[in-house]
Amino acid sequence: MKQLSFILEHKIVAILRGMPPKDTMRIANALYNGGIRILEITLNSQDALPLIEQLSHAFKDRMLIGAGTVLNSTDALNALDAGAAFLISPSLDFAVIKAAKDAGAVSIPGAFTPTEILSAHNNGADIVKIFPSLDAAYIKNILAPLNHIRVMPTGGIDASNIKTFASTGAVAFGIGSALVNSKAAIDETYLEELSIKAGKLIAALN
Repeated sequence: MKQLSFILEHKIVAILRGMPPKDTMRIANALYNGGIRILEITLNSQDALPLIEQLSHAFKDRMLIGAGTVLNSTDALNALDAGAAFLISPSLDFAVIKAAKDAGAVSIPGAFTPTEILSAHNNGADIVKIFPSLDAAYIKNILAPLNHIRVMPTGGIDASNIKTFASTGAVAFGIGSALVNSKAAIDETYLEELSIKAGKLIAALN
């Protein structure tokens, strides 16, 4: 699957949650300029579905756009209709995995315990989001017996520790507030700093 290969290559999924819709395109461009190539729009954000559609068209073949906080099959189908290339959830719902797979999209459900993680994998998840990720030691412990499963720790990851998380065997990383601050005023300074922050995150990983 082309989208899955793209995620495995670029690894960092920037999470946009609750950003002002009017600023989202500028934020996406700033992230792109900093080297980010995968963007998650959470469905509990204002105008999430139109934004997924708009960004998918604007960044076609340059940036992979998907949906986050996909909680049920209705959410999944709506996001897929809007053009989401992947579906990410904080929780495990087999109907959401099936909807993604049926549509040829990448399935990234959320799980925490070894039982949930294995269950997600056995039911077709392409990557399992470990949420909350606690710390790198937890990911390392999980992957000791489950090293055949691709995992994406999410939460608490930034430029200071992403390399440590990568050393556990995790294949991708969900980065939210450590990258995109939803409380800050969106101006040219913010956008320039966002590009720099993105570049530092990628440099830290590589």
